[in-house]
Formats: sequence, C-alpha cells, structure tokens
Amino acid sequence: MEERLLSARFRYINQQLYTSTSREAAQLFQSDPEAFQIYHRGFTQQVGRWPENPVHHIIRYLRRRPASLVVADFGCGDCKIASSVKNKVHCFDLVPLSPLVTVCDMAKVPLADESVDVAVFCLALMGTNLQEILEEANRVLKPGGTLMVAEVASRFEDIRAFMNGMAQLGFKSVSKELKGFNSLDDLLHVKGITTRILELNSQRMTCRRRPSSEEAARVSPGLQGDSKAPVPQVVAEEEDVSGPWEPERSGKGSPGSGPEADGSSRQGAQEPLNSTVCGEQEEEEEEEEEEGSCYSEEGEDGSNVYFYYTIGERWIDYLQRTEDGGLLRHVRPKMKRKSENGLDGRALSPGKKLCKGSEYSRTLGPCMPSPTTTFGDLRNAKAGQARRRRIPSVAPPPELQDWLRTFQRWSGPEKLLALDELIDRCEPSQIKYMMQVIEPQFQRDFISLLPKELALYVLSFLEPRDLLRAAQTCRYWRVLAEDNLLWREKCREEGIEEPLNLRKRRLLSPGFMYSPWKFAFMRQHKIDMNWRSGELKAPKVLKGHDDHVITCLQFCGNRIVSGSDDNTLKVWSAVTGECVQTLVGHTGGVWSSQMRDSIVISGSTDRTLKVWNADTGECVHTLYGHTSTVRCMHLHGNRVVSGSRDATLRLWDIETGQCLHVLMGHVAAVRCVQYDGHKVVSGAYDYTVKVWDPESESCTHTLQGHTNRVYSLQFDGTHIVSGSLDTSIRVWDVESGNCLHTLMGHQSLTSGMELRDNILVSGNADSTVKIWDIKTGQCLQTLQGPSKHQSAVTCLQFSSKFVVTSSDDGTVKLWDLKTGEFVRNLVALESGGSGGVVWRIRASNTKLVCAVGSRNGTEETKLLVLDFDVDLK
Repeated sequence: MEERLLSARFRYINQQLYTSTSREAAQLFQSDPEAFQIYHRGFTQQVGRWPENPVHHIIRYLRRRPASLVVADFGCGDCKIASSVKNKVHCFDLVPLSPLVTVCDMAKVPLADESVDVAVFCLALMGTNLQEILEEANRVLKPGGTLMVAEVASRFEDIRAFMNGMAQLGFKSVSKELKGFNSLDDLLHVKGITTRILELNSQRMTCRRRPSSEEAARVSPGLQGDSKAPVPQVVAEEEDVSGPWEPERSGKGSPGSGPEADGSSRQGAQEPLNSTVCGEQEEEEEEEEEEGSCYSEEGEDGSNVYFYYTIGERWIDYLQRTEDGGLLRHVRPKMKRKSENGLDGRALSPGKKLCKGSEYSRTLGPCMPSPTTTFGDLRNAKAGQARRRRIPSVAPPPELQDWLRTFQRWSGPEKLLALDELIDRCEPSQIKYMMQVIEPQFQRDFISLLPKELALYVLSFLEPRDLLRAAQTCRYWRVLAEDNLLWREKCREEGIEEPLNLRKRRLLSPGFMYSPWKFAFMRQHKIDMNWRSGELKAPKVLKGHDDHVITCLQFCGNRIVSGSDDNTLKVWSAVTGECVQTLVGHTGGVWSSQMRDSIVISGSTDRTLKVWNADTGECVHTLYGHTSTVRCMHLHGNRVVSGSRDATLRLWDIETGQCLHVLMGHVAAVRCVQYDGHKVVSGAYDYTVKVWDPESESCTHTLQGHTNRVYSLQFDGTHIVSGSLDTSIRVWDVESGNCLHTLMGHQSLTSGMELRDNILVSGNADSTVKIWDIKTGQCLQTLQGPSKHQSAVTCLQFSSKFVVTSSDDGTVKLWDLKTGEFVRNLVALESGGSGGVVWRIRASNTKLVCAVGSRNGTEETKLLVLDFDVDLK
C-alpha cells in the first residue's frame, strides 16, 4: 500500500513539474524538500525498468570527447554524469542530492556567457517555459558547443516542430536517434550544434529579418513558453576582406552584385534587404541540402543561414552563431583543384556536391537558377556512357514526360514538397527500391581516399578482430591491414615482444609478404584459444619421487625441476618428458627451490642450501649457516635470500657460495621472503612483516597489523602485499611502511598470491580465489559458483587473460581474468575427492606443469605436462 501511495504521489509531482514553470518548480521543492526525494525515488524506479538509461549514452559520448570540454548538466539528479567522466561538469538541479549540485532555476543558471562546451538535458526538459530554459542553454554554450537533449518522444506533439524550434534558437540538428523504449514510446535524442568551425577570410553576412505582418504572427509550435521575444529585422553586412574564398557577383537581386552593393561594402553601410523564405518552415533539414535554392528560417534569435566549407571534396553544412546572437553565412567558394581539366572537366564521384556558388551567388533574395548536377548525372557518371534502364519490363506511361517537365519547372522547395508528398503515397517496397538506387551512389571508400599514413592511423584504432575483417573488404584494405608496424603495435598491446619470422614466408601477391608481427599475433591468439576451448590432449606423465610429496616446483624454458621430501630434486625435459638429472646430496627433505637458466638452488630440512648445475647434476656449492629448516628463498641475479625456521634471513652469493649478510629481528620462523635486488621483505610466524636494507643489515620498517601468522608475500618494489592466517590481506607502502588497504573477504588462510602491476590474485583455504585492485583496495572478482573448487586452493598463476588454480580436490581450473567466469577444468583426477591432490602448478605461455599425488596412496606421485602450443606449417 505504501508503495502505491508513493507511486501516486510521484505521478502527481511529475504532473506538477510539467504544468508549471521552472521557477514555480523550484519554489515547490523549497517549500517541501521531501517531495523531491519522493520524486527522485519514483524517477529512479521508472528509469530502472528501461532497456537503457539515456544518461549512459551521454556518458559514453562524453568519454569519447576530450576531457578538456566543460559540461553543464541541467537537471543533474544524483550527478551520474559528473561522477562518470573526467570533464569538469557544472551540475544544476532544484534540490541538492549531491554536494556537487548547484541549486538554481534552470532558466537562470550561475554561469557566464559562452562558458561551456556541452550542455546536457537528460530527461530534464520540464516546465512550461522551455523556451527560456533552452535560451539559457544557448547563452552559456560557446559558439561551437554541443547541446544534447534526451527525452521521451511522447513529450512532444510534433517532433519536427520541436526540431525547427531548436533551429530558431540557433541550433542545428546533427543527430536524431529514435529508439524503442517498450511502452514509453520513443527516446528522442537531439544533438544540436552551433559552430564556429573556421575563421576564414571571406565575405560575411549577418542576416536579420523584418517580417511581414503575417510572418510576425507566426510562432514556433515546438517551443511555446512564457517568453515572447520580438522578431528581429533583416540587415546585410559585408566585410571587405580579401582571401581565397571570393564572393560571387553574378545574378540579379544578389546583395553582393552591382555598383551599389560594391559601394556599400567599401563604406561599411548597412541597407535593408528584401528576403524570401523558400519552402515551408518544417522542411528545414531538407531545404538546407537543396542545390540551387536559398533558405532563410525566421526565429526569435534571427534568420537561420548556413555556413559551408569543404573537407577534401565533400561539402559540409553548418550553422554559425555570431557574438551578438545573430547567424553568419559564408558564400560557397570558387574551388581551385589540382586537376588537369579543372573542376568542369572532372567527373564528380558519388556522394560529392558541386561547388554550386562558382557562377551564381547564393542570396537571401529570390531563388536564382543555377547550373546543377542531377542525381541522374551522378548515376550515369558512375555507370558509364550508356544509361541502363533499371525496370526494362515496364513501358513508360505517356504522361511521364509531361509530369517530369512540370517537376523540372518547380523551384527547389516546391520539388521537396512534391517529393515529400510522393514518399507518403509510396508503398514500402517502392521506398526500398529508392534506397537500393540511392544508397550505393553515396557510398565512399574513405580509407582508399586517405594518404596511407592517415589510413593506417585510422585502422590502428580497430580491434585486431575488426582489423582482420577489414582485410576482407578489398585488396587495398588487405594490403593496409597487413602493415608490419600496425601489427607490431597490436602485439605490444598484448605483451608480445618478438615477431615470428618463418623460414618460408607466404606471399599475398607478387612482391608482398605477410607481416611477421601479424603471424606472432595470430599464433598467440590460437594459443589462447587452445587454452580456452582447444582439445585437451593426453598429458605427458613424468613419474618420479615414488610416493613422496612434491614440495616445490620450478619451470623455465623447457626444463622442469621438482623437489620432494625424499631428499632429492629431479630435472625433467618438458619436451620429451624424460628425467634428465636427479640431484642427490641433501640429507633432509627439500622444501624450497629457485631456478635461473641452468642454475638450481634448493633449501632443505638439513639446514643447508645447495647450488646445482642442472645440466651436469653437479652440486656447485653447499651453503651453511642456518640452524634450522630453510623454508623459503628468493633469487635475484646472482644473489639469493633464504629464510629459516631459526628466525633469520641470509643473503648469499651463488657464484662464490659466500654468505654476504645476516638479517636478524624476527622472533619466530620466517615463512616467506621477497627480494628485488635492493630491499628484502620477509613475513614470519611472529605476525609481522619486515623490510630490510641488506647492505646495512638493518630493518627499515616493521609492518604490524596482522593478528596471526604471515604465510605469503608479494613485492613489486613499491607495494608489499601480505597474506595471513587471520584471513586478511594487507597492502603496504614500502617507503613509508603505512598500511594502504586491508583486503577482507576470505574466510581462512591465504596460502598463495601473485601480483602483476596493480592486479593481485589470491588463493585461500576457503576454496575461493579473489582478484583485487591493490591501488583501490577493491575486490574485482571472486572465482566461485557451481564450478568452484571443493577444497583448499593449493597454488595459482595468472596471465593477462587467464587465471589457473589448483586445489586439494584434485582439479586444475581455468578462469577468465577480466570477467571472473569459469572457463573449464584442465585437470580432473579420478581420485579427486578421495585423496588425490594437485600440490603445485607452474605454467608458461604454451605449457602447464602440475605436480599431483596423494597422502593416502590413492594417487601416484607424478608430474603432468599439458601442451597448448600451435603447429605452424
């Protein structure tokens, strides 16, 4: 019942807002602040049922524009736009739902004239004084600014009248999208533009108009409001400015022709000019495109006239607003083209417009005849000299030629009116035929028209998948899409550092070869697809260590090193699966190891470290010093730091076998250590993390905060991440020693972590894996759901696309890093759930190594090697 009452009150308030002025609306909410809360709640519920909130469309648009643009959000609500874009956003509304909101009347905002680049009305055009509100938006917009309006179409009795009314206020519609919104009719999105694109040397005309008595009574039906601005007069100003854009002087009745006009121009005098409106007011958009016709649309801010300029060979039409609110028009220029035959001797490509002002002036007086190129000329130019009849089976009606001659005698606006009526009388199949004839004439291969450098720059913004599709367009696009430098950038974005040079490189065409960088990208893509969905081939099985536990695992290049509590390490070939060497010498179980190239370092319960040559199996050095089990170590360059249950850390030179430094300060076993060549970071069972300067053997920071043993560490030179039995993960600043974030969410011991850039992936004994952003402290994803692990996570590793996790449940799972979605099981032991365990995993770009076994004899101890590489033929 309460919800129904609130809904009813929302509808009542909504109706009040639509039937009152913005000033009355402001007074309403000032007198009853609770009313705005009710209104906003009902509004949010209503918009939440739409398939898309239009504010998201506006946000996407702004994100594509420069962040330097200043935005004014009229009726901002909860400031969704301001909180979603980098631009400076002025937020205005009747009640402050956010500290960013400035409370004011939308028809009188506290902004200076021409101070914003984009004005936004997102479902905020309310009140009976729409004209005042939109005039206020026009006031604060810079010339060249953009007005964005999103509103349900049912708000307007006549959308075209609204569009024409917008034009009268100095705006031109450059985009209108009508999207189905279920029962809420359509969403109207009008993106208007008043622009000062080019400041060129040219004849300039500021046009105002003295209306007739009949015209003065005409008011735009789309913008009726409280204010009634007087209709200004029409005066022509000419500036005597020389330059490449020269005004044409031919044609009777032109304001720029004859000695009188010339004299007035030199003297700077202003004389009244008679003007004729060509066509109906609601045909504005069509009239501006008509060739050989002039157009002047009366409105409160002055006459609408259009500004023409060129990009290459294509005409673009724009409105331009002057400093005093009037509108300018530049006459169309005489184009000078680099062509042997000149403009007249050159066939016009489909989609281009002729420079129709080259012989006749475009004026605001009566429409003057001018030489035009018809659409038939364009079709014939494209099809060749022989005109092809498109409907040969139908004989022309006898009245056809008379009808065509009559049509030809009409003025441009009259032709448009006739075409509009004709379209209304056509069947859908006939409209479809028109589209099939017209559309191909305006299709342009813009990529082929650009210089190669610019074309490649445009293509560089495509995703690789779209680039491959673009290569199928035509031969020239394919040549561009094979550019080696273009694919080098795509490879670097994916972290691919080396091109793939094949001995036999296939030719696209004589003298042209495939890009080595593209080959590298395609190879990596195929590898990724093999991980994601390729057939899982039978893995190589590497049996060893009898029934003992594999305690540590290293994988580098094609060499695998496994350490076990059977006192040995084994070196395997990842290619053949053979055991190359067995490293024998420890008198206790091996519990930690590191590897670089052919050098292997191992730590054991016998309190020693050993340095091995993996190629020969020789023990190069035995490092003595610790008085208890060497539980962890980290190798950097030629130095390794070891941590022991004796609560000390030692820094060793693996080439000489000397102990360089001893770090003492922990009061319990050291469980994990990281070393970047400058600083040592250690975590221990005394609940602390310590940062050491190994050269001075001093502890620079003791990081306190954990309430239980620290089991895992990550260190990137700037941030320290520690995982503890207290279920928390803490992010620390290495320089200050401050705790930046405490990451909560796991329910048990964080047994393993991996950090890359700002992304941290943590595995926990609670069977879940979480993905974090250490800069914000947010949990981005939790890898769980129906396919999650059923027991403690034992190990993990991740790349730019995937996360690979192993568990005591006997499975190895693949997850999508960005979405957190489960991809598939890579390994699922038959003994999983009854004792089979995956202890450790190590992965490269193309291979996955898993150390599996059991503690109750249900699964044989072994290594599984899965290969995801592609066969290059």
